[in-house]
Amino acid sequence: MSHRPRSGLAAVSTALLAMSRRLEVRDVLKTIVASARELLDAEYAALGVPDDHGGFAQFVVDGVSDEQWKAIGPLPRQHGILAAMLHEEKAERLADVRKDPRFEGWPSAHPEMSDFLGLPVRDGDETIAALFLANKRCPKKEGRCGFTEEDEELLSILAQHAAIALTNARLYERSRELTIAEERSRLAHELHDAVSQKLFSLRLTAQAAAALVDRDPDRAKGELQQVAALAAEAADELRAAVVELRPAALDEDGLVNTLRTQIQVLDRAHSARVTFDTSGMRALPAAQEEALLRVAQEALHNALRHSGGDRVEVTLARRGQGAVLGITDNGKGFEPRAVRRAGRHLGLVSMRDRAGGVGGRLRVTSAPGQGTTIEMEVPGG
Repeated sequence: MSHRPRSGLAAVSTALLAMSRRLEVRDVLKTIVASARELLDAEYAALGVPDDHGGFAQFVVDGVSDEQWKAIGPLPRQHGILAAMLHEEKAERLADVRKDPRFEGWPSAHPEMSDFLGLPVRDGDETIAALFLANKRCPKKEGRCGFTEEDEELLSILAQHAAIALTNARLYERSRELTIAEERSRLAHELHDAVSQKLFSLRLTAQAAAALVDRDPDRAKGELQQVAALAAEAADELRAAVVELRPAALDEDGLVNTLRTQIQVLDRAHSARVTFDTSGMRALPAAQEEALLRVAQEALHNALRHSGGDRVEVTLARRGQGAVLGITDNGKGFEPRAVRRAGRHLGLVSMRDRAGGVGGRLRVTSAPGQGTTIEMEVPGG
């Protein structure tokens, strides 16, 4: 590497720093791929994380548009040259991948590729991913440069650091999952202690009132009043338990990072693509941040379970001293007034209450066949 320009070393440093700053797995994968493509000046780059069934759990590309990627079809399988990257320790550098005996062809929408460089990303003795580059850009007007031995050395350095960044991101996400599980367990405990006894008493009192209705209406009336009082107490205690339970992640990471993490989990768990975009945000009063998070969770639940769409876009942006949250899906939509008349609110009442409770407002835009947008604005502080 001694003869490589200083700007090349600076590019390596920039790529390594970019990877080290990411915590979520998907962000790390995208950063690795983009860094590798830029560093080695390739037309295409990809990184695949294998699953346990002969395919890839995740496959991230750079240099291919969203439209192209959709047209290509399902994720690739672990065969041909891709399998070599996952089952061998060494790099593969080919002048033309199409002439390799392991080459098995591409889907019709796949871009044409010739020169190829790939290598495994390893954590100790385990191959945790495979990194691929294709079509080295050539400064000459005719022909292709092809990847060099120096390119291979650079990619090897990048892959070593990529393994560290990816392992750290997985550990981070695992710790987040454990935190969520602990929080759920605590909530279940609190709800049981605070509410279950009240509900049991309410049930017994209601049964007593039912038995007295015919033979002692006055006593039945008294029992029913007790039922109402117990129900009110149970509702108050339930509300207090839920309100008190401000998500731990919100206090630790802030609204933007908490939303980003939850959306990434949803994106992996559902077939629909869930994206998040934010700009210009600053800290908001705690009650407003929690209300925004709860509305986002409710709206995402509706979009993923009921809309039938294949894409959900979440945006969060600064507006004056406050912020505006948007959740848009490309699903089947609905007629808001018809939903209200039918008594099916899809959580809209709850979302409006949360918005109003912090001085904000909620707008719902939807029509049959045109998707749905939920927009919540808060004033800030």
